[in-house]
Amino acid sequence: MIISLDLLKRGEKAIIKEFTLDMVPLKLLEMGCLPGNEVELVQIAPFKDPMYLNINGSHLAIRKETASHILVEKHSQ
Repeated sequence: MIISLDLLKRGEKAIIKEFTLDMVPLKLLEMGCLPGNEVELVQIAPFKDPMYLNINGSHLAIRKETASHILVEKHSQ
């Protein structure tokens, strides 16, 4: 099932499928936020923003607004 990254729940893993290039900062691309890479939601901040992610071993914190522009396919459980 393809959803936006901001809809993942804590501990869920997914594969990045696509994103809106204009809405995703270049720094995220440089740190491995690319189609085909695995992403895991590690934690969400107390006020739901930012989201703490593990992308292929890199730990990133991104805003929920940015995550909403990244489409992922959840692993089947």
